[in-house]
Amino acid sequence: VAVPAVTPTSPTLTLRRPDDWHLHVRDGAQLAAVVPFTARQFGRALVMPNLQPPMTTTDALAAYRARILPAVPAGLAFEPQMLYLTDSTSPAEIRKAQASGFVVGAKLYPAGATTHSDAGVTSIDKVWPALEAMAELGLVLQVHGEVTASDIDVFDREQVFIDRVLSRVVERVPHLKVVFEHITTRVAAEFVQGARAGVAAT
Repeated sequence: VAVPAVTPTSPTLTLRRPDDWHLHVRDGAQLAAVVPFTARQFGRALVMPNLQPPMTTTDALAAYRARILPAVPAGLAFEPQMLYLTDSTSPAEIRKAQASGFVVGAKLYPAGATTHSDAGVTSIDKVWPALEAMAELGLVLQVHGEVTASDIDVFDREQVFIDRVLSRVVERVPHLKVVFEHITTRVAAEFVQGARAGVAAT
């Protein structure tokens, strides 16, 4: 008895165009080099605001966005988004950012923690009104999570940040969406896994 030939079928996998939720394009020549490469792969990106000077206002971010968009190759759609949180970021600035249509969140850098972060937050107690406005408007807080105190060992900075800062934020502003970025420790992973809804990590 002849057995009919079977033509194997290959399954089809369709990937949606992804987004990049942590992107540094910097400015000038670096921006011109990075943006075309990124825009070919990603539809949207959270562009990190730690420039010199930092992107601390909606107006500054609009000007930065106006420098980014011309570097996007013709025919590609690419949306950059982000705002830099400082001690003086007001609820009014948060509302202005949300109304702009191109800001989806704000970045919390502890002052001095990383590149161009000197204008960052010196104390979480200075930004509660801004965080509460973000929660009300549905903006996301992206967190660079480490303390900068010289008496804390570099390998303990993430855990101490959780204890001193992030746990307070999550508890005090219960509707705030929080992304704990580029975590590196088991303690951070366990914190996020056990946290309330609306807290995530990369």
